Amino acid sequence: MAASVHTPAPPPRSLWRKNLESLGLELPAVAAPAGAYIPALRSGSLVYTSGQLPFVDGNLFATGKVGAEVTLEQAKEAAKLCALNALAAVHDVAGLDAVVRIVKVVGFVASAPGFNDQPLVINGASELLGEVFGEAGVHARSAVGVFELPRNTPVEVEIIAEVA
Repeated sequence: MAASVHTPAPPPRSLWRKNLESLGLELPAVAAPAGAYIPALRSGSLVYTSGQLPFVDGNLFATGKVGAEVTLEQAKEAAKLCALNALAAVHDVAGLDAVVRIVKVVGFVASAPGFNDQPLVINGASELLGEVFGEAGVHARSAVGVFELPRNTPVEVEIIAEVA
């Protein structure tokens, strides 16, 4: 049996801007790298983002482990903010009007012992991408539980976007 391949029509240009506005969101400034890397890189028709943290105006939205200091709801919101920051990095490199589809999301969740709802946390990122790009925001995904993340953040998200 052949695997199903989901190929949506490209989103109309600037639909992302209207959708962000309807969500009460706007693209933030791209976060400055905290090491020897760049926030995003275009290779051919793909833009790869570095892992994005849930920064809001230069401050982390939350710190600590999910399932201990950070609730599932807070972590899901943090994942949404990570995705918004990733979109800002994509926009800086290629412009969101050029996005054909979101190909993949990888999310890391700093998890307290016994916490195993990482997919529910990363839904925050996935749902935002769907709300912004519609069917073109549907993607492959990994949600990984880890012991520690940089700066004691509860969530880190990276995306791969196909661009025209």
